[in-house]
Amino acid sequence: MFSIPGLKVISLTDAAAARIREIMAQSADGDAPALGLRVGVKKGGCAGMEYTFEIARAVNKGDDVVTEKGATVVVDAKAVLFLLGTELDFKTDRFSSTFVFNNPNQVSACGCGESVEIKPRSESALTAS
Repeated sequence: MFSIPGLKVISLTDAAAARIREIMAQSADGDAPALGLRVGVKKGGCAGMEYTFEIARAVNKGDDVVTEKGATVVVDAKAVLFLLGTELDFKTDRFSSTFVFNNPNQVSACGCGESVEIKPRSESALTAS
């Protein structure tokens, strides 16, 4: 698990925590219990990277587990430096409902809103924090 005193990989707004709790309640079936919402990043889209979500049924080596406001998020080990300091929110408007990443490491986003450019935090920036 990733840990730097005083620095969280991800934090949740009340709206995000409520939505994650709803998703977990609906995902209670199957052989392996739902542990939380797994969040990660992958290469893709016109800006270079996309955020990913799936139901976490296990915690893998290096994953970071954040439990906040009754909701659990499992941050994929490969995404930790890309998501360090991120606030996860959930927004609903007239036409859509979606998770929103307020990520200080995000450099830009594509016009369609489907992908982002993220620069991982460097190890030297982490030790200076």
